[in-house]
Amino acid sequence: MIRKIFSRPFTQQEAISQEAIDAATEVLKTGRLHRYNTIENELSQVSLLEQEYANYQGSRYCLACASCGYALSITLKAAGLEYGEYVLTNMYTLAPVPGAISNAGGRAIFVEINENLVLDLDDLAQKATSSGARFLLLSHMRGHIVDMNELMRIVQEKNLILIEDCAHTMGAKWGKKKSGNFGLAACFSTQTYKHLNSGEGGLITSDNAVFIARAIVLSGSYMFYERHGAAPEAEVFSDIRLQTPNYSGRMDNLRAAILRPQLISLEENIKRWNKRYQIVEQKLQKVTGVVLPERPDEERYVGSSFQFRIPGISHTKAGKFIEANKQLGVEIKWFGSDEPTGFTSNHKSWKYLEYQDLENSDKILSGLFDLRLPLTFSLDDCSLLSDIISECVQEYQSTK
Repeated sequence: MIRKIFSRPFTQQEAISQEAIDAATEVLKTGRLHRYNTIENELSQVSLLEQEYANYQGSRYCLACASCGYALSITLKAAGLEYGEYVLTNMYTLAPVPGAISNAGGRAIFVEINENLVLDLDDLAQKATSSGARFLLLSHMRGHIVDMNELMRIVQEKNLILIEDCAHTMGAKWGKKKSGNFGLAACFSTQTYKHLNSGEGGLITSDNAVFIARAIVLSGSYMFYERHGAAPEAEVFSDIRLQTPNYSGRMDNLRAAILRPQLISLEENIKRWNKRYQIVEQKLQKVTGVVLPERPDEERYVGSSFQFRIPGISHTKAGKFIEANKQLGVEIKWFGSDEPTGFTSNHKSWKYLEYQDLENSDKILSGLFDLRLPLTFSLDDCSLLSDIISECVQEYQSTK
């Protein structure tokens, strides 16, 4: 029986590089932290980040914001969401997604998921018809990408406006197309635990000039929209600048300076994450009673976290399983709890929303476990934590 203790913290990210620290220090020396506080003919750090991320993503436009949740909210508003309108979205997501819908004045309709942790497309088609919703806020939760070919068929058939929440799929692809390039717009996160780290931050990408002009003004551009690095021509703003409210939520130059050097390393870091993911996958797929989500051949995922299910586990046994892992140093989150814990919650604790019967998805979440795989973990660390989880599963199986 394994009695090694896992000693690395699951919340420890890699240190900010010296290049990023130096860039941030230069911003601090100028005192010009606000994105519009520039000298003549100068592009701010935020504007440069917008240019560079638009280029990386393959999008015409990019807007940097204070957080991804804020970005989602103004994206819905810029897309034309009206007060009280329905917005279809995954039931398996994190609290900022329904929160953004509510903040934008919408009403969330949750779509069931399947055992691979992605949208149940039959349920999506049915609810799109029955609700009359115009919007689909698709959350690529924990980096799992639904069959985008079939999803886009439904989007077109039902005339839905697709917005992608790519907080967990920055750098991922479906086929040859990057996650985030399928709909009207996409939102990305640079919160500490995501693929780029500025503490908090969000990015919006789009190829639609009118949409992004609205989003830029909503973000708090005042009349400085021409100082944006990846924005449409000034004439696009001629009416929008006067008709659109300001909901200040800009990114500042300090965070942008920290992010720009990280973007250069993103592709290499994706390879590093996936090596760690694959070690855990290879170990846990051999464990009796553990079910892993299938990853389609078309999906180029980013394995910065790992999910597995133990179907049929009771609430009591799930709690004991989590505690057994914790005693050996492995921090596992459980999406089946009715009580929110840390960042983890489900629709049953979002009491500001109308209750929705999601029996199929609730059954899946009842046995769903989740853990981070930060790049501070070595490959040997990933092997050890997998062995510990396997041992705890076997102990659970022996007491069934």
